[in-house]
Amino acid sequence: MSLSTDDVRHVARLARLALGDDEIVALQAQLSDILAYAEKVGEVATGDVPPTGHAYPLADVLRDDEPRPSLPPDAAVATAPQAEDGRFRVPRIVDEA
Repeated sequence: MSLSTDDVRHVARLARLALGDDEIVALQAQLSDILAYAEKVGEVATGDVPPTGHAYPLADVLRDDEPRPSLPPDAAVATAPQAEDGRFRVPRIVDEA
């Protein structure tokens, strides 16, 4: 695909770039080469390649979430530095104002 100088001026205006005539001519060839390469990449046959979200197949490495008996409340707070009414006692961090 070959871009015209008007195309390059339009892209420069969209990008809010102030380009001189010599820069526009240089960018015309460079942008045309970039678009030609993008077209070539688009020609790759990918019809038999399934879409993927990751290059390697990922599996969940966590165990199944199954209910089990929990620690009794008295045993949970038994080793706490401070406990009150079967709960952990922690310093207040939010004012009640």
